[in-house]
Amino acid sequence: MSETVRTHARVRASELVGRNWLNTGGKTLDLEALRGKIVLLDFWTFCCINCLHVLDELRPLEEQYSDVLVTVGVHSPKFEHEADPVALAAAVERYEIHHPVLDDPELETWKAYTARAWPTLVVIDPEGYIVAHLSGEGHADGLAVLIPELIAEHEAKGTLHRGSGPYVAPEPTSGTLRFPGKALFLPPGRGSTAVNGTSDDRAAAGAAGNGAAGKGSWLVTDTGHHRLVELGTDFHTVLGTFGSGVRGHADGPAAGDSAVAQFNEPQGLVLLPEDVAAKAGYDVVIADSVNHRLRGLSLADGKASTLAGSGVQRLLESGPARVDEDAAGFTGQLGGHPLDVALSSPWDVVWSRKLNAVVVAMAGVHQIFSFDPLSGAVAIVAGNGLEGLLDGPAHEAWFAQPSGLAEDADGNIWVADSETSALRKLAIDDDGTVTVESAIGKGLFDFGFRDGAAAEARLQHPLGVTVLPDGSVAVADTYNGAVRRYDPASGTVSTLARGLLEPSDVIVDHTHSAGSEPLLVVVEANKHQVVFVPIPKEAQQVDEGAVQTHRPKSPVAPGPLELTVRFTAPTGQKLDDRWGDPTQLKISSTPPELLASGGGTSVGLLRTLELSPDVPEGILHITARAAACDGPETEDGEIPDHAACHLYQQDWGIPVVLQGDGDTELVLDLRGMD
Repeated sequence: MSETVRTHARVRASELVGRNWLNTGGKTLDLEALRGKIVLLDFWTFCCINCLHVLDELRPLEEQYSDVLVTVGVHSPKFEHEADPVALAAAVERYEIHHPVLDDPELETWKAYTARAWPTLVVIDPEGYIVAHLSGEGHADGLAVLIPELIAEHEAKGTLHRGSGPYVAPEPTSGTLRFPGKALFLPPGRGSTAVNGTSDDRAAAGAAGNGAAGKGSWLVTDTGHHRLVELGTDFHTVLGTFGSGVRGHADGPAAGDSAVAQFNEPQGLVLLPEDVAAKAGYDVVIADSVNHRLRGLSLADGKASTLAGSGVQRLLESGPARVDEDAAGFTGQLGGHPLDVALSSPWDVVWSRKLNAVVVAMAGVHQIFSFDPLSGAVAIVAGNGLEGLLDGPAHEAWFAQPSGLAEDADGNIWVADSETSALRKLAIDDDGTVTVESAIGKGLFDFGFRDGAAAEARLQHPLGVTVLPDGSVAVADTYNGAVRRYDPASGTVSTLARGLLEPSDVIVDHTHSAGSEPLLVVVEANKHQVVFVPIPKEAQQVDEGAVQTHRPKSPVAPGPLELTVRFTAPTGQKLDDRWGDPTQLKISSTPPELLASGGGTSVGLLRTLELSPDVPEGILHITARAAACDGPETEDGEIPDHAACHLYQQDWGIPVVLQGDGDTELVLDLRGMD
C-alpha cells in the first residue's frame, strides 16, 4: 500500500505553547501527556469560514476514532478582537467545539509549525513525530485513510494507547437566545400563527402578544439553539419558536413543542413580498448556514421546507470557482434542480426588487448568489470565487466571506464583506448588469477602528448592514463592538454606538415601539439578546488607528523566486489529468509593483516569480488548486468512470521582506510535508 502524505524523514513535533487552554477543565496539556494518541493540530481562527468548514468536516472522524484521536485546536488570531480570551471562549462555545483548544495569541505554536494560512492541519503520530502537513479544507477523506494506517502501524509497534481523551465540556450558556445571528421584522398580519396553538405556553404568549399585535413582531435566528424565535416588540415576549432545537436537517412541522424540522446554525432571513409568498407557498427564506441550504418557512402553517442546496459544501463538490487567465469567472444561472446545486455557508439573504429574486451572501465561496422562489433558479450574481477585495464587473470581482446584505432605495445591494473588513456595493443597472464597488476597506489584512474619510476609515470584520432613513448606511462592525455609519453623499464614516458584544446584525425599526423616532435594532450575539439602539443626532468620531494582521515576514531576495506548492494525493486517489493539468496557481501581490513578473493564473504548481528590488516589502497572494479522483493506485491506472472526485484549494497571503541574503525559493504545502 502506498503512503501518500507520509514523511520519509522523522520530524519531531514542537511543544504546544500558548496563553491558556480551553475545554480541558483548567489543565495544561503538552505533547508528553498526549503520547500514545494520534494528535491532529487544527490551526484556526474563529472569523474564518474555511476554518468553520473544517470543524464540521472533522466531527465524524473525532466521533469514530474517539479512543485514539485527539484533536487540538490551535487558535491563532487574525483580527485583534480574536486575541481577546473572552471572545475566544464564546466562539468555542458558539461553534460547539468538543476538543481541547490552545489559545495562541502571539502565534508561538503557529510559527513553530511554520503554519502560513488558516486553516492548516498537522498530524502527529503516537510517538510524537509529524506525519502530515495539510492546508485548506476538504482533507477529511484523506484523513479517513491516514488514521487507520497509523492505528495499524502503532498497534503493531505497541505505541498506541486507547482510551478517553483530555476534553472536558464547559458549562453551557442558558437563556431564550444563544448566539443569535440575524433578525427580521414581521409586519402586522405577516406574523406566525404559532400563538394560536393549544399549549398553555403558547396561549400565554398569545395573550401577551395580542396587545402588540398591531406593531408586528420580530423573527430572530437563534443560531446557537439551531432554531428561529418569534419575539414581541419588547424583545422579551416569546410568541413562537420554529425548529426542534436539535442540530440537523429535516423538513416538516416547525412550530412549537411538536416541531420535527431541524436547522443547523441558521443565519440570515428575508420576508418575501406578499404576492411572491402566495405563489411560492412560504413566507420566509432562511440561510441555513451549516446545512449549506436555503430553507423556506410558511408562517401560516408553521412548516419548514428545503428550497435549494444539496447539503454538500460547494467547494467539496464543485471545486473552486474556475477562472480564466484574466481571472474572470462564471456568472449566470446554475443548471439542474435547485436541490442538486451545491451551496456553501449562505450567511444572509435579501429581496432584490431589480433582480426579482432573493440575493444570497454565499460566504463559503466568497460570492453573491441569487434564488428565484417561483422558478427555483439558482444563479451566481457576482464574484469569481477568489478571496480578496477587487472591484469591477461582477464576473471579475473578488469578495471575502460576504456576511450581510441590505437593499437601498435605488435597488442597489450593500454588502458587509467581513474578511476584508469592507463595505461593498452591488450597483445594479435597470437591465440587471451588476458592477461591484467598495466604499470602505483596503484588503484581507487591513482593519482597525477609524472614522473620517472613507478611503482611510477602517472596520473590523463586519457582519451586518442596513440602510438608514436618510440614505446613509449603518454597519454592524462586529469585532469593534460598534455600529458605524457611512454617508455616500459626503464619503465619510462615523460611529453611532459602541460597547456592544459582537453585533451581528443591524436593522432600522420603524414601529416607534420605544418612542417617536426610528431606532436601530441590533442583534448582540455575544450577549445573547436583541436590543434597541437610538440613532444619535450627532455621531461620534473615533480614531483608534488602522492595523494590519501581524504575521511573521519571510525574508526573500529581490529577483527570481522559485515557488513550489507541494501536493500529493491521498492513498487511493490520483490527480485527475483526463482534461489536462488538474492543478492551478493564481498569483498577485500587494503592492502590485512587488511582482515584476510571474503573476496571473496558469496551470501547474511551480512558478518562477520576479520580485522588484524597488519594493522593500509586501504580500504575495497565492491560490493553489488541485483535483484528484478515486482510482487505481498504480501510476498508469485509469480513473474509473463515475469516480468520486475531490478538489483541494488554499489561499495564502505571504508577508515578505526583501533583503540581499533572503531566500530564493518558497515552498508551500497544499497537501504534503513541511
